Amino acid sequence: MEKLTLESFEEAYEVVSKITQETKLIKSNYFSELTNNKVYFKPENMQRTGAFKVRGAYYKISTLTEEERSRGVIAASAGNHALGVAYAAAKFGVKATIVMPNTTPLIKVENTKDYGAEIISYGDSYEEALAYAIKLAEEQNITFIHSYNDLAIASGHASIAMEIVQELPLLDYILVPIGGGALAAGISTLVKMLNPHIKVIGVEPAGAACVKRSILKDELITIDNVNTIADGAAVANTGDKIFPYLKENLDEIITIEDDELIVAFLDMVENHKMVVENAGLLTVAALRHLNFKNKKVVSILSGGNMDVITMSSVVQHGLIQRDRIFTASVLIPDKAGELVRVASIIAQNQGNVIKLDHNQFVSTNRNAAVELKITMEAFGTKHKNQIVRALDEAGCRPRVIRTSM
Repeated sequence: MEKLTLESFEEAYEVVSKITQETKLIKSNYFSELTNNKVYFKPENMQRTGAFKVRGAYYKISTLTEEERSRGVIAASAGNHALGVAYAAAKFGVKATIVMPNTTPLIKVENTKDYGAEIISYGDSYEEALAYAIKLAEEQNITFIHSYNDLAIASGHASIAMEIVQELPLLDYILVPIGGGALAAGISTLVKMLNPHIKVIGVEPAGAACVKRSILKDELITIDNVNTIADGAAVANTGDKIFPYLKENLDEIITIEDDELIVAFLDMVENHKMVVENAGLLTVAALRHLNFKNKKVVSILSGGNMDVITMSSVVQHGLIQRDRIFTASVLIPDKAGELVRVASIIAQNQGNVIKLDHNQFVSTNRNAAVELKITMEAFGTKHKNQIVRALDEAGCRPRVIRTSM
């Protein structure tokens, strides 16, 4: 494919729609009220394989010749592209080999194996895995499928935009996450063909903002150090085939810090009962950056493949960020009843102690003071301040300190 055209998008949509899971828009009352807009989610975290990547992978393999398929396919991926290629290859009866970085979450590795793909673990980054996959493709004459620098991949992903516009034709904005950029390139290009009045905002992790930097410099930029918890978007550069489409059709790019993704995860779990992986949360976090009101906004949730250990860590850090869990250090005399007195003050103010550290050696004069480090649950910042104030009024000299779980 030499160019993205309306005909190629229509063909991709017809092919992809035969195997995709229906992901109807979900109205978010919580974010609609928070942003004073009408916010909808496109839940690709509910897609087959748990992410949008199956769309591009399936369409790409459909365009291969019988000879290309007979050689098998190979791809490099930190997870979702691997799942998409493995699933699509199985549908076409094609052998799939996936090179995955050693840092890939276990759930994505195991799920990819379940679709019948051969897994090769290599390197500590996507770039290292990619270079090795290209090397193997050349040495073993296997058909290589790039995760983003491929116009057929972008065309398959653009089927998301076709569905959104059909379901909500009068929308104003689409928020799309950016990793390598194929999803954003496909969606923004098709949207501008269908309705140029719809604005498309790309959202990148601040620790891997290669597309924003490339557009600002008007040349392809490779980031020296990729650092983000959004593993599905942890990419050092975009592709030369899709960059012109990103530059031409994206109206804006928002960058998101990792701490914002943690808050967004809690927002989705608590208000929508949905698990969305960190890369998919980019557009959720971006909703808090919107500087307009009374618009119809679609936020694309690109995937939901998150391992339980990562999920647990994100929840814990999110609770700490929101003052739902906090630690206070208090100084009390080393005598009977003091610990009970402090616990009573916390209980009277509806705090719940979850960890206690009693240090008798903070001072050489134990009768003057010993230190208690108390980790407790609260309802939020206001409630935390209430508990701290009550401890202070009781003479405990509380000091809020960094919480370690």
